[in-house]
Amino acid sequence: MDATLTTLLAIQNETASSFGEGPGRWTIGLVLVVLVSLGALLAAGQTLKRQPESHIDPAILRNFNKRVTSWLTICVMLVIALMLHRSVTIALFGVVSFWALREFITMTPTRRGDHRTLFWVLFGFTPLQYVLVGIDNYDLFTIVIPVYASLFIPARIAFAGDHKRFLERTAKIQFGLLICVYSLSHAAALLNLDLAKWNSAKGGYEPWESDTYGLLFFFIAIVQVSDILHFLWDRLFGRHVIAPAVNATKTWEGLLGAACCTSLVGMVIQVVLPVTPFTWWGAGFMALIISIMASSGSMTMSAIKRDRGVKEHGTLVLGHAGVLDRIDSICFSAPIFFHLTRFFTDRENCDLGAAVEQSVAAVTTGMSCVSFMV
Repeated sequence: MDATLTTLLAIQNETASSFGEGPGRWTIGLVLVVLVSLGALLAAGQTLKRQPESHIDPAILRNFNKRVTSWLTICVMLVIALMLHRSVTIALFGVVSFWALREFITMTPTRRGDHRTLFWVLFGFTPLQYVLVGIDNYDLFTIVIPVYASLFIPARIAFAGDHKRFLERTAKIQFGLLICVYSLSHAAALLNLDLAKWNSAKGGYEPWESDTYGLLFFFIAIVQVSDILHFLWDRLFGRHVIAPAVNATKTWEGLLGAACCTSLVGMVIQVVLPVTPFTWWGAGFMALIISIMASSGSMTMSAIKRDRGVKEHGTLVLGHAGVLDRIDSICFSAPIFFHLTRFFTDRENCDLGAAVEQSVAAVTTGMSCVSFMV
């Protein structure tokens, strides 16, 4: 009887712990800072918009307010999902992927022979990808779309018997699935990482016990910061346009200025609110990479829109740009951030890193001995 009662209490505690898991205090602090900052920026933008004597271009103010409103909407949705459960967060990213892929397919016209292929892409591979992320099957979720889906899509279109513009249609569907689903799923996969952090006092790695919700929100916050800073740098200091035919507002000054400032923001976040396993300079490096990749995503999607003659992909918030216009930067930076984080701070990789360091030290010692003998 006592053993049965003990077992039931253990199961109850385990269930309560499972449903009670959520963001830690540092993550909650970062969430509050981001929401308050976005609210303040939106209030400032609306205030300037109402002032007729303002010397700021009204079009710039409208665009700025749209960006802030869209990011605020994304943050609120993400915060609600984070507060509920890990599975809810992953499901949210799955819904966003489905929505984004639908916008992408709508933007690029298809033929009747593609319809059944699109059905399998939207209702087969998209949910399968997030199921694999949800059960933390790294070996499968990293290859299902780039390998199996990439083979299935052209074969299914070929079986439909429509050969006109075959390569163009195949590439279009594969690219949409790769960017909107595969790449974005790496953001949700951040919740699965089992990480370690560097302890300078001990001179080695130790398990990182904090929640990965903070890591995910750090990534989203850095993308937001990069997007807003790139916009401001382009308008205030932009002189040399990167590719006028692709995007007339993206400048080299905006790219470099946003990357450097975003790197500083990443360092400050890690020092004040340590939500990642990185060192302060590691967080700055990661923020720099995120900013560069986010800008690359924005430029790539701009090129696609110019090619298709589309101004905006769809509607995320009434009167605002579509979901693809806001998550293009996330899609391009998520896989890079995920794999760099996993490579440098994954517990197994950190053990491997220690072994590599020992091997390098041994080789260096051996070379020193040979040099001495010579």
